[in-house]
Amino acid sequence: MGLQQNNNISFSDKLVRTLFDSLSAHIAIIDENGVILETNRTWKQFSISNGLPENMDFNQMNYLHVCEAATTEGAEDACKVAAGIRQVIDRKIDEFRYDYPCHSPEGRRWFYMRVVPMADEGDLHLIISHEDITELKLTQESLKAHQKILEDRNQSLEEVNIALKVVIAQRETDKSEMENKILTNLKSFVLPYIKRLKESRLSEKDRTLVRILDDQLNDIMSPLIVRLSNAHVLLTPQEMQVATLVKDGRTTSEIAQVLFVSEATVSFHRKNLRSKLGLKNKQTNLRSFLLSMS
Repeated sequence: MGLQQNNNISFSDKLVRTLFDSLSAHIAIIDENGVILETNRTWKQFSISNGLPENMDFNQMNYLHVCEAATTEGAEDACKVAAGIRQVIDRKIDEFRYDYPCHSPEGRRWFYMRVVPMADEGDLHLIISHEDITELKLTQESLKAHQKILEDRNQSLEEVNIALKVVIAQRETDKSEMENKILTNLKSFVLPYIKRLKESRLSEKDRTLVRILDDQLNDIMSPLIVRLSNAHVLLTPQEMQVATLVKDGRTTSEIAQVLFVSEATVSFHRKNLRSKLGLKNKQTNLRSFLLSMS
């Protein structure tokens, strides 16, 4: 594309003109004063589709003046465009880019504008291009909408999770309160009568039954037994009894007297307890470990 002396751009080369008109962007070339020197076919077709006359000649129209005089919807964008073009003309910036809405009765539209100087050693000329980016904008809006939906769902899930944690915490509290209530009732209203039965004159058979009943109730009352079961530590009934008495601070001799077994038997059970509880370090105190589980 060469420039004629009358400051109009010559498109005598048919190939260059064809390429210029085949571009999808709306393109205009202006001089340093903002006067339009040439437009391509897409620019003209867009103008016609927006209600301008088919025979309208854009050449010699001042693009800057049109933008700066805009008063209808989009006037603010037009002023920004004019200011950007003047910055390129004054060589304050090498390129001006701007995207803007240009909606019509048929639907919403957005365009991307780019202003750059022509690679010409003569007078300054600028290429102004407007590319339709409606599909891109609509895709971005759709992505933002989906992101908002995902964020809302995530927020709902977080709220449900918090609610579940509250319910679980309340369930554990209720469970603990129920256990304490049961233990309190057993200690206040059951064990005293068991004690009186044990002190009364009973047959050997009845005494055995009372002792069994007392042992079973003590097992129910022992939180240690529950925690050992939850930890999947399998203990024999007598090992459980020994563990409970060790936790209560009873010596080997005292445990032997309570359970009516020899001290050697108690020592044997203590050794098994340490093994099943994984207490390989001999310096680890068995009672302290059992207390930590209570």
